[in-house]
Amino acid sequence: MTGVRSRRLLFGISRHWIILFGALMSWYNGLPFLAPVFMQIGWEMPARVIYFTYSYQCHQMADRSFFLFGPRLMYAIPDLEGVLQAPINPQTLRQFIGNPHMGWKVAWSDRMVFMYTSTWLFGLLWWLVRHHIKKLPWWGLALFFLPMALDGGTHFVSDLFGLQQGFRYSNDWLAALTHQAFPATFYVGNALGSFNSWMRLLAGLFFGAGVVLFGFPYIDEWFREIAESGDYTAPNRH
Repeated sequence: MTGVRSRRLLFGISRHWIILFGALMSWYNGLPFLAPVFMQIGWEMPARVIYFTYSYQCHQMADRSFFLFGPRLMYAIPDLEGVLQAPINPQTLRQFIGNPHMGWKVAWSDRMVFMYTSTWLFGLLWWLVRHHIKKLPWWGLALFFLPMALDGGTHFVSDLFGLQQGFRYSNDWLAALTHQAFPATFYVGNALGSFNSWMRLLAGLFFGAGVVLFGFPYIDEWFREIAESGDYTAPNRH
């Protein structure tokens, strides 16, 4: 009886695996937002467990992360200088999780939020129109990943010269290119609404769309083979 139930369960998952995906991604992407919630209500220990766990997946730098329960959603480095009471560097920005006056930091950066939220959202949208979308070829996946590689790579190189000295902090090259058509806050720093913030958003969206358009057709095909073959332990091999 247990074997029959297991096969029926696997058969059900094979036909509706997107539900399992949605549930797992909601949990995985939702935990970082629970950390500031727990800090706000005084549950410091579970909050710090989340911060610690996700620190292995993200730099968690405070100037590139969202804050909840405070007056602002994001803070620039100048806003944090007087609060940290320590030299501004990646380590101090990573360790700062917030306070009751500024709010509490989400447990991973805005880039990670955009990456995994877009994967979750595009995955559900893809499921609705999957019969009308062709598989994305490998070179198409490379194009979708290109914004992430360029944005992340230039940020990494820029940070080597110092967080406030690198070319991606001031973006003087962009100001010259656009003849300073936008406010100064658009060019400098990583705060919400800045050029860097917009680039992380767009890179995250392209990443999520690429993962879904390339990978999900193969996953769906694998599960469909299980459902249609009657072999509930492995896909049918032709």
